[in-house]
Amino acid sequence: MTHKNYIIVFLLLLLSTISFGQEKNRISTPNKMYSDRVTDEFGKPLSGIQIRVKGKSARTYTDANGEFSINAKNGDVIILSKNGVTINSYRLNGSIYYEVEDKDNVVLEKKEKKRSSSYKFKTNKLRSDSSVQFQNFLDSANRYKKSVPAKSIEFIGNSLKIANESKNKEQLGASYSVLGDVYMNLAQYDLAVSNYTIATDNVNSTPNQLKLAKALLLNENFTTSKEKYDALLKKRGITTSQKIEIYEGLGDVHKKERRQTKAFDMYQTALTLAKQLSATSKITSLNVKISALLEEQGETAKAEDYLQSNFTVQQSPEKIALDNNNAAEFYSRNKNIDKEVEQRKKTLKNLEDADVEEVVVEDVKLTKPKAKLDLGNALLKQNNTNDAISFLEESEAEAESADDFKTQIDALQSLSEAYVSLGDDDKALTNYQKYVSLVDKVYKQKENEIARLVGLNKDLSEKQNRISSLEKDRELSESKIQLYQTENRLTVENDRRQKLIIYSLLIGLALLLFSLFWMFRSNRQRKLANNLLALKSLRTQMNPHFIFNALNSVNSFIAQNDERTANRYLTDFSTLMRSVLVNSEEDFISLEKELELLTLYLKLEHSRFQDKFDYELYVDKTIDQGQFEIPPMLLQPYIENAVWHGLRYKKEKGLLKVSLSSKDDETILIEISDNGIGRKKSKALKTDYQKKQQSKGMQNIKQRITILNEMYKDKVDVYIEDLHEDTTGTKVTLILKKE
Repeated sequence: MTHKNYIIVFLLLLLSTISFGQEKNRISTPNKMYSDRVTDEFGKPLSGIQIRVKGKSARTYTDANGEFSINAKNGDVIILSKNGVTINSYRLNGSIYYEVEDKDNVVLEKKEKKRSSSYKFKTNKLRSDSSVQFQNFLDSANRYKKSVPAKSIEFIGNSLKIANESKNKEQLGASYSVLGDVYMNLAQYDLAVSNYTIATDNVNSTPNQLKLAKALLLNENFTTSKEKYDALLKKRGITTSQKIEIYEGLGDVHKKERRQTKAFDMYQTALTLAKQLSATSKITSLNVKISALLEEQGETAKAEDYLQSNFTVQQSPEKIALDNNNAAEFYSRNKNIDKEVEQRKKTLKNLEDADVEEVVVEDVKLTKPKAKLDLGNALLKQNNTNDAISFLEESEAEAESADDFKTQIDALQSLSEAYVSLGDDDKALTNYQKYVSLVDKVYKQKENEIARLVGLNKDLSEKQNRISSLEKDRELSESKIQLYQTENRLTVENDRRQKLIIYSLLIGLALLLFSLFWMFRSNRQRKLANNLLALKSLRTQMNPHFIFNALNSVNSFIAQNDERTANRYLTDFSTLMRSVLVNSEEDFISLEKELELLTLYLKLEHSRFQDKFDYELYVDKTIDQGQFEIPPMLLQPYIENAVWHGLRYKKEKGLLKVSLSSKDDETILIEISDNGIGRKKSKALKTDYQKKQQSKGMQNIKQRITILNEMYKDKVDVYIEDLHEDTTGTKVTLILKKE
């Protein structure tokens, strides 16, 4: 439905409350069949539990989903047992849920963690067919919330319809909690916060509050997140595992707010509790977080100790592989190549011992091809080129078999560089050609992925709107009942009824204004998401465009049989490409990095057209290059145009000037000028086919600047003009602002 239709339906429902008629009370017919579901304290279904009614011969067992049905009615006593041992019993009385204890200390499906405390089973109230249907919808939503989010949201919509009809707050809370989980998996944290808030409003449980606090943290609402965590600490009855989660969350908040000492204290408290509980996964993850915190503060020795302490904890080979990989990354960052190589070898051995191709733990993924790639790169840094090539070739082959294009691209690039260092230009070129071909394939794959994401966002948006309308319908239904009750009491008082109508309309108007505001906010968020997708698409288009133009230069040297120059050019070009690919995912990089790329690019272009132009690069010494940020590859297309369309056609030797000067403390002026043939003459030299084509690089730059200025409030201004009055030469002026 369009926004206009929503508003019309809303007003019609509001006006209908004035003449709301009395509704007959519906009395449900007792159902002799009692259906329910048994779970442990973590919500995991328990199968194989024997269910019988005291004093009757009827008995059954819970299925794989923990569900059962048995002939029983209110007042009957239900007895639960496992392996012939009675666990406990409870009497049916129409309660919302039942909670029973395992008096024989039998911890089902958790026998390795027996405790002296009693074990609890949770079960819902005596349910009608609709409540069974609700649970089925919610279970399906949970099943698909990671793999098929759109399908999960569809099941949540069905469960909310049942919850709204029965006005069951527990069902509403459970549904919105799962909906929040879906958006957390999709990294749409603002929507996760909204839905967790509704879940908490309906069921103010500790798990819901923990989810809300974490969503607020990821949505960068640090103050509110901290308030939620602090409030949970004061709450009575929270478990040790929940305390660990709270202290870890507070550590994350303080780290984000740059309060390193407080973050360290919170992580340390969580680690102490995790050791008391023997929670190995939490111990290792907290050690990694504390190590990262200490590394940021320059305390690398202490950071290393925390990483190494993970190897004293008994874990599976898969988790040990992740710990070894974390240690290897640490040594890589701290330039300890020998230890890095050692840890990379251990990581690979762990994966081989576990006989798995990949390990996924808490959204961290480590594959065998990636482990071999990392080991190969570490060996290259150790100048052990022959061994490195062996691992890199295995990585490339296995990544190709597994369709792991990113790992395959990195492996091919490293192989090309390794063969260049050995002087084997043929193999270096072969791997580089395969690398270029694969980049083009990945580019097309990314285009398809972007199209799929746009479609998914549209689908999710439509489903979220339907769910939001269900919530509004529920609120309107409650308003209807309130108006009906009020009108019943005030039938004789005509004047007061008129006042009630006026007040109701005012409330409706306020709700309408709130709905409009909410829709405006949603549209703005969608627009931002679309801008981010567009930027990502433009950045991925820049890389192949730049690669193919640069490869023309390599091809030219090879065609001239200038092998030495081609080899040197290819080495410099691979260095440039590595930096370009590293920075290609960023909206902005430091001016210092951009100048490094620009200097290398000017060197490459000049090496090809030495007889066509000389160049000058001037940078004002008063400019603090680390304080300014610039979109990556912003200046290169303008310089490329100056060389290829201006200076290349000039009969005498030309001059290209690139100048960066400080306009004021917050602004710098970048000028790119050439004394080439000029834009007018260059356009006249184009063929008819070229005139029909637009410059891909310049078109992308214009679109990127437009989007970035919209998102970051006019950060970059660009002006292009003729350098001389006779239309020869071209001057590009860019104004870059600090904030």
